[in-house]
Amino acid sequence: MQLIARFALVLTVLFFTLQGNSQNPFTNCSAAFLNDKIIVDEYTDQGKCVLATDATGTLTVCTASLSPEESIPTGKIKFKIALRDKNTKTLTMFSNETYQQADIKKVMARCRKGDSIVLLTMDDQYALPHNEILVK
Repeated sequence: MQLIARFALVLTVLFFTLQGNSQNPFTNCSAAFLNDKIIVDEYTDQGKCVLATDATGTLTVCTASLSPEESIPTGKIKFKIALRDKNTKTLTMFSNETYQQADIKKVMARCRKGDSIVLLTMDDQYALPHNEILVK
């Protein structure tokens, strides 16, 4: 009887382990938004993200409903912010904080023209192909 109970326990643990590992990464599309307006100029392989140094408002990374006519944020996701130096290409963390939204003016205060803002998702279920924003 103990052998059957142990076998059942092993099968149960194996089942739940396989269930947890079977989730596919990058299955949900996401994008960066400023004041609920998508930053990327086109959601394609050629899309570019650019913001002026005097940009104002709330920066978010959201899942999105995307169509050729409009892009609507549908849910905020957690992200971190890093900055890439224009000259050295060095990547440094903006802060240790994890955000669901950030004041872009505070981020821009640490940027110069030519630098990039790099957004990092905290969960690999979210694809964020346009994760680097050039500061102009």
